[in-house]
Amino acid sequence: MRPALREIDRPLAAVAIALAAYGLAALYSASQTDMPPVVATLKLFGWVLHLQWWHKQVIWLALGTLAAVLIFRTSPRLLEWATPYAYGVAVFILLLTLVAGTGAGTAASERSWIAVGGVRLGQPAELAKLAVILMLASWLAGRREPPATLRDLLPPCVIAGLPTFLVAKQPDLGSAIVFITILFTMLYWAGTKPSLLLLLGSPAIGLILAFSTVAWGAWIIVLFALLLWWRPYAWEGLAVMSANVLMGVVAVPFWRRLAPYQQNRLLAFLNPEVDPRATGWHVIQSKIAIGSGGFLGQGFTHGPQKRLAFLPAQHTDFIFPVVGEELGFVGVLIALALFIALVLILLRIARRATDPYSGLCVFGTAGLLFTHFVENVGMTVNLLPITGIPLPFFSYGGSFLLACSLALGLSMRVAWESRQSGYAEL
Repeated sequence: MRPALREIDRPLAAVAIALAAYGLAALYSASQTDMPPVVATLKLFGWVLHLQWWHKQVIWLALGTLAAVLIFRTSPRLLEWATPYAYGVAVFILLLTLVAGTGAGTAASERSWIAVGGVRLGQPAELAKLAVILMLASWLAGRREPPATLRDLLPPCVIAGLPTFLVAKQPDLGSAIVFITILFTMLYWAGTKPSLLLLLGSPAIGLILAFSTVAWGAWIIVLFALLLWWRPYAWEGLAVMSANVLMGVVAVPFWRRLAPYQQNRLLAFLNPEVDPRATGWHVIQSKIAIGSGGFLGQGFTHGPQKRLAFLPAQHTDFIFPVVGEELGFVGVLIALALFIALVLILLRIARRATDPYSGLCVFGTAGLLFTHFVENVGMTVNLLPITGIPLPFFSYGGSFLLACSLALGLSMRVAWESRQSGYAEL
């Protein structure tokens, strides 16, 4: 049975529409500066149109809405059948991007965009995130029991690890982190024990702490104690300990292999004042913009940091400071409340899903959106390093908006099917 549009999950639709409208308003404001506006020229049937960022975002919102409607009317069973093909296509396009990809904007040195005839079509990594969610959901749903050993975790690690590696090679460290987060959130929802997840993620912890000999040594002692307490298989304990020791060895070579701008971003995170006119500029101006907003803000479209273009990438990665500067604490609180409401609604839908595959897809969507939100907001207030990650529904960009629309359309279909199975509304 094909659902009618009037049967969509109203709370989810309402929050999604509110976020899209709020984001479009913020993007409109980000385009209103005292500098010459950045425009794109579009020739259509003899008409010459000069489009600003928010004009193009309206077009992407329309395409995203259409995509959400189409996926809402598609059965999850059909999606589950097509999942391996979607994943294969996503990996192939990521490989193609490494060979023929281009950069854009603040990421001009990366190879993360696919372009044809000089026209950038989008970032394959954004749609690949959705393909990984579907593939992980398919594999985890096909198991009778949740993964119980590190050997059981090998297939899902390969599923998420291959795109992670390809995206990290672009290099796009922010999106690579998102893939890893999706893996851990979906493993948790599938019933994997937190202790096993900690062992799986321990090498990353060891790599981070390896830049301090004292911290790394303390971590090795703690990890050894945890292994004695949890008593995994001998080969698992040996593998985990060996991996953490190896991280201590490769930490310095790993740092040297990072792109110069990635090293500078991490250094600026530790102390933006070290280079306030270059690597620290983004964070310093972002904090000034958010702090100057006060309780009610400077007024819509009137933020001085934004109008004078002191705030870099204010229409993409750093659009959140525009909200903080112009709408103040109240505007930020509204945005936070909408994002939290969106995640909670998705968790409710995932919990009531009629089958494991659907529930895992929705929970993976919640993990995807939550990770983007935390990464983006965290980097604008200097709680996390700058990773160049977009803020859902706010940052300009068609690829990620289309991926979000598809994911929400699937979530609405799962909610509809759960109601058809007799679940009562909250």
